[in-house]
Amino acid sequence: MAALDFDPFLREAAQAAPVIRIRLPHGAPGECWLASRYDAVRFVTSDPRFSRDIVGRPLPSMNRYLVPLDRAVSFVDPPDHTRVRSVVSSAFNRFGMAALRPRTQAVLDEHIDAMVASGPPADLVQHVTSPFPMHVIGALLGVPEAERPRLRTWADTILTRAKDEAGVERARQAKEEVRASFRTLARERRRRPQDDLISALGAAVESGRIEEEELLALATLMGINGWHAVRNHTSNMVYLLLTHDGLMSRLRSDPQAVPAAVEELLRWIPHKHGVGQARIATEDVEVGGVLIRRGEAVYVSYVAANWDERYYPAPHRIDIDRKGPPHLAFGHGPHHCLAPLLARMEAELLLTNLITRLPGLRLAIDPGEVVWQKDVLIRGPVALPVTW
Repeated sequence: MAALDFDPFLREAAQAAPVIRIRLPHGAPGECWLASRYDAVRFVTSDPRFSRDIVGRPLPSMNRYLVPLDRAVSFVDPPDHTRVRSVVSSAFNRFGMAALRPRTQAVLDEHIDAMVASGPPADLVQHVTSPFPMHVIGALLGVPEAERPRLRTWADTILTRAKDEAGVERARQAKEEVRASFRTLARERRRRPQDDLISALGAAVESGRIEEEELLALATLMGINGWHAVRNHTSNMVYLLLTHDGLMSRLRSDPQAVPAAVEELLRWIPHKHGVGQARIATEDVEVGGVLIRRGEAVYVSYVAANWDERYYPAPHRIDIDRKGPPHLAFGHGPHHCLAPLLARMEAELLLTNLITRLPGLRLAIDPGEVVWQKDVLIRGPVALPVTW
């Protein structure tokens, strides 16, 4: 699919029924269920009869390997899921974000300043949308500045769909490297704690709240997703501002509308390739008139749910003033994104600063010449050449 085109299969799936039967290319058995309508997705992701405890099960999959580490909260049900997340949840609440905002603004200023100093044309991804979230999440975790580019390397490897066994092996090695790096850092912080999340996680291990393997899995999840997701979300948002009639001029005339624009763009952008991670029915459950049997796998599409015309009239239209239910870009239920407030803050600061500091910002190439990443978890441009 070109650029940010919506997947026609997902559109057809949502139009057909709340839940449909699909076949995925990897794993066994090949057939499973896909929920794509807003109500069905919310139901499956919040009903405790659908379990994410899937490690070791033979499951159909879009990928040749499971992305997170085995003890990641992605694969744990409550109450253990809640226990692990609670160690870091306060860092990502509104008070935590208020405390982090000045530091985040300072990081962003540094990267925009460097891009402006280099002069146009410049690659916005290289100068801003990639290093900005990398340094924010790196500092929050406590990763030394010189080591933070490794988060980007690991994420690129782990979150790119493997096409062959060599790709699977590269991902396995990257997972081992990031795990070893966080183990070393956590042990250093347990000896000399600092004001960062690795120190908080290390203290939780010392007190018995979590195990070391849970620390490693959670740190890995935060590190690679904290860069990958924000890098692509914000790059996609800027691309749309620079190519979609009226968006940039609206925000230039009304910067206070940026938070609403971020929410609508999060809803609109078909960000994720594939259908995420499976849930297993622990008993027979009816969803949208379909009986899902105990032991069957169910996937959900947040992307399709965000375009459900029953809740978002004319979903293809970007409408900053749109009224409707909350979007599902950050998921739903116990396994919703750990840090949506951080992602929102980064996006809002980025768009606001680009609009106010660079009022003449525009693409330096034709929109059709922008190259897009392939086989990555979250869609986004490889580069975004801009001038001002």
